[in-house]
Amino acid sequence: MWEIITSSTPDILWAGIKYTIPIAVISFAIGLVIAVLTALVRISTPRGNRVLVFFWHLLKWILGFYVWLFRSTPLLVQLFIVFFGLPNVGIQFDAWTAGILTFSLNTGAYASETVRGAISSIPQSQWEAAYSIGMTYQQTLFKIVFPQAIRVALPPLSNSFISLVKDTSLASSITILEMFMVSQQYAARNYQPLLMYCIVAVIYALFCTILSILQHYLEKHFSRYLTQEVA
Repeated sequence: MWEIITSSTPDILWAGIKYTIPIAVISFAIGLVIAVLTALVRISTPRGNRVLVFFWHLLKWILGFYVWLFRSTPLLVQLFIVFFGLPNVGIQFDAWTAGILTFSLNTGAYASETVRGAISSIPQSQWEAAYSIGMTYQQTLFKIVFPQAIRVALPPLSNSFISLVKDTSLASSITILEMFMVSQQYAARNYQPLLMYCIVAVIYALFCTILSILQHYLEKHFSRYLTQEVA
């Protein structure tokens, strides 16, 4: 058993470093951009000519539908649609691109609600106070609202990223050679599925533990300016 552990663990760990972590990081970064843009559009109320207002509301409806769609369907089904289904209509992606695209869109849908809630949690009085001293919408957003919203959104966004790291195991279903697929290949060779899946579970737990520690320090960093009530 020890020989199986020592021979398979380095390959599984390398697959995690080479594929699992990059997929998670890239997908989360893209998804976060999508989330912020989606949230900003959905909470804003444009003013101006009727044509602009109409198209803005149409965009809000499209983004609302996107969020609903990706939150209402399983991630595995989304991966299969993008990788196996879209080629039937002439849209084809390689496994890596299909995985990144699907994970990004899925993350963006969930994270957009987190970002929207964090921005909405900032009192309207702070917007009004910023406008009263001559700050523009963009200045208020980036200098007043975002710094506070980041602290509110950080815990759920961190949880989303940790979940995404675990969800990358689904990438094996579209032939990406990440950690779970490597463990499956070893299990097929040595006929020790319980041992191999326990090994990959321990490695996932190790990655997520490191991320949880990082989350703790990030939360502490962004909360350093909060005043504490004196008992």
